[in-house]
Amino acid sequence: MADLQPYMPYIIMALNGLVAGWLAGLLLGGGGLIRNLFVGIIGAFVGAFLLKSGLLKLPFSTGMELGDQIVVSTIGAILVIVLARLIGR
Repeated sequence: MADLQPYMPYIIMALNGLVAGWLAGLLLGGGGLIRNLFVGIIGAFVGAFLLKSGLLKLPFSTGMELGDQIVVSTIGAILVIVLARLIGR
């Protein structure tokens, strides 16, 4: 069996993106599995950028690093969907 250790950050990012995209799709409606994955991954980058630049602050913590990452990624995914809908009009 191949060693998956070097690929684990990418696997975790994809799963995080899938969950975040799915949550954003539930909140805003629409989207399939592939779209949710892409929106979630892009949202993860957007959320992380906003968090690191100080434009986003979480008023709470889930107590788990992965939980906080999913919250930040979901916020980023929601922003991506809203921005895409505004541009699409």
